[in-house]
Amino acid sequence: MHLMEGELPTSMSGSCGASINGKLYIFGGFDDKGYSNRLYYVNLRTKTGTYRWKKITNFKGQPPTPRDKLSCWVYKNRLIYFGGYGCRKHNELSDCFDVHDAFWEGQIFWGWHNDVHVFDTTTQTWSQPTIRGGDPPQPRAAHTCAVLGNKGYIFGGRVLQTRMNDLHCLNLDTWTWSGRINISGEKPRDRSWHTLTPIGDDRLFLFGGLSSDNVPLSDGWIHSIATNGWKQLTHLPKSRPRLWHTACLGQEGEVMVFGGSKDDLLFMDTGHCSDLLIFQTQPYSLLRLCLDCIGKNAALLENQIPCLPSKLLQEVLKKITFWAAMTHRQERKAETERQSQLHST
Repeated sequence: MHLMEGELPTSMSGSCGASINGKLYIFGGFDDKGYSNRLYYVNLRTKTGTYRWKKITNFKGQPPTPRDKLSCWVYKNRLIYFGGYGCRKHNELSDCFDVHDAFWEGQIFWGWHNDVHVFDTTTQTWSQPTIRGGDPPQPRAAHTCAVLGNKGYIFGGRVLQTRMNDLHCLNLDTWTWSGRINISGEKPRDRSWHTLTPIGDDRLFLFGGLSSDNVPLSDGWIHSIATNGWKQLTHLPKSRPRLWHTACLGQEGEVMVFGGSKDDLLFMDTGHCSDLLIFQTQPYSLLRLCLDCIGKNAALLENQIPCLPSKLLQEVLKKITFWAAMTHRQERKAETERQSQLHST
């Protein structure tokens, strides 16, 4: 855990975080004062061990209206935001906004968005690109997004009482929407609060979320751009649902899922998770397999290990430490379970 200083963002739900050039940007969210359209950043490449937040106030252009549960594509030093749920004044209403509720006295409206806003991190400028063609996705929130090449993909999300399972993409160079992408074969069910992670150059990994009937989901799917189809992973644990989590890609194609909840947050909110789930989406390299084998059998190979080249030896020693710790944790867990069974009998 690291000490944070500077202009710390207030405690928010539904904020949108994105990292670019070593800086983490946080936009929007909801707190006890309502919806936000503030933008903060912190440099993660500090060498002092202290991380200092800064609120961006000297920007040019017009930021998005206040909102939460939006998504962000990172492309060419730009943060490209889409959608979300929030509020607008009467004179800010437009076709990109589906009204959910209104407070007529103050002429404030709440609802879902499908507009696109760009923040250029180099020039500190907000802009709204001119969409040059295609049908945009329906306004939504709690959807997910990912970038492959120069295309930004959107999947699912919620509007009113409906959760969706549609896939769209936006060309981030020409600003043209694909329209709803027609999928061949089976596809994931409707959901919100899920994640979509790029794996390789032409595949997307979808995991978890909350279904239309408020069931936390634990299914994983891979979408291939080449075949334009989804394929469900069949060996995932069914007892590890996640929603409103985060996910990122590891060095060898594995997707790491952290945080979120295992319960329907709207009604229970008791299942916050702090464990890490790792999903292997492709075979590990021969080097990785060999390192794991050596790490698990270090006692048998203790005479041969010192003969390895120094660079490889460092990798082997890391693996030995990892698997020793893993074995220790498993032994402690087994002992705890054994003691628990003894006490129960």
